Amino acid sequence: MIYFKFPFNEKLYTTNKESLKNSVTVYPFHNSGHLRFIGDIIEVKAEDFHNRTITEFSLPSDPDGYTGETKDEYLDKLDKVIKVIRENHLPKIVLSRRKIIKNFSEINVKESFKNLCNAYPNAFRYVFVNGENSWMGAFSEVLGKFDKTTHTFETMSLAGTLPVSETWSEKEIEEQKPVSNYIQDIFEKYAILGHIERSATYDHISGNIKHLRTDFKAKIKPEDVDHIIKELHPTPAVCGIPKDFCREKIEEYEKFPREFYAGYIKIETEETIQYFVNLRCAKLYSNSVHLFVGGGITAQSNPEKEWQETELKSEAVLKNLMIS
Repeated sequence: MIYFKFPFNEKLYTTNKESLKNSVTVYPFHNSGHLRFIGDIIEVKAEDFHNRTITEFSLPSDPDGYTGETKDEYLDKLDKVIKVIRENHLPKIVLSRRKIIKNFSEINVKESFKNLCNAYPNAFRYVFVNGENSWMGAFSEVLGKFDKTTHTFETMSLAGTLPVSETWSEKEIEEQKPVSNYIQDIFEKYAILGHIERSATYDHISGNIKHLRTDFKAKIKPEDVDHIIKELHPTPAVCGIPKDFCREKIEEYEKFPREFYAGYIKIETEETIQYFVNLRCAKLYSNSVHLFVGGGITAQSNPEKEWQETELKSEAVLKNLMIS
C-alpha cells in the first residue's frame, strides 16, 4: 500500500488496485528495481485513514543489522572526496550517509506520517509498505511535471543548504549554479522553438532549512518526456557533475547503497505526470530506522560543517517519528 499528499494539498490519496494502471512508480537512485503501485488514484478520507488496521502498517525486521558511520568516519571520507574534487577540478560531488536509529520498541507509522504531513505542507509526502520495502518521506524537489493538455514541462534547480536564519555564502551559490546550467542545457535540446522560461534564483524554505531555487518551464513533445527525465536523473543536486564520474565515486566512497534515496517517485493522473525526487526520507523497520541524508561537496567544503548539515537534514523525518 501507498499513501501520499501533493505539495500544498491536504487531500490524502492511495491506489485502489481495481485497474492495471501504473499510477505510482518508485524508482531507485540507480535505475533498476523499481516498485509499481497498480490501480486508480483515489482520495482517502482522514477518518478512513485513521481507522486503517495496524497490520496494514506492519513493518519488517531489519535483516542487515547495519551500523551507521561515526562522525570521524564521515569526516575522513569527506576529506578524501574533497581531494578528488580538487584533483579533477569538479564543481561538486553529492555524498550521503545513513543515520541509523535503534533501541526502541515500537514505531507508530500512521501517527508518524500524519506528523510529517503537518510539518511540511509544501512538500510531496508519502508512506508505503511493500514487503521488505517500507519508506516514508517529505520533500519539495520536483524532477519534472508534464501537463498532458498544454504539453508544458516544468522542473527546478534546487541546491545549497543552510539554516533559515543564516546568510548565503559563495560556497552555496557556486554549488547551485552548475545545477541550473545543467538543466538549462537539457531544456535547450527539447524545448519547442527553443523557448525556455527561467526564473530568478530565490529562497526555498523547507522546515528548519532553506535552499537556493531556480524554476524552468518549456513546451516539449509528449514523446520526449521519458527522454528528458532520463537525462535529468540523477540531477547534479543529488549526484554531481560530471554525472557518470560522480556516480562512480559515490559507489566507491559511500558505505551503503542509496536504494530509493535520491531516486524519484512518478505519479500519473489523467491531467499530469509528476516526478518527485526522493529526499528527506527514511527506510522503516520494526526494530530500526534508516535516515538518508547528504550534501553537495565542493572544493570549498568544510567537513565539520557538512556533517552538521546532514545532522540538520536528518531532523526533517526524525523529529516527526512516533517512537516508543
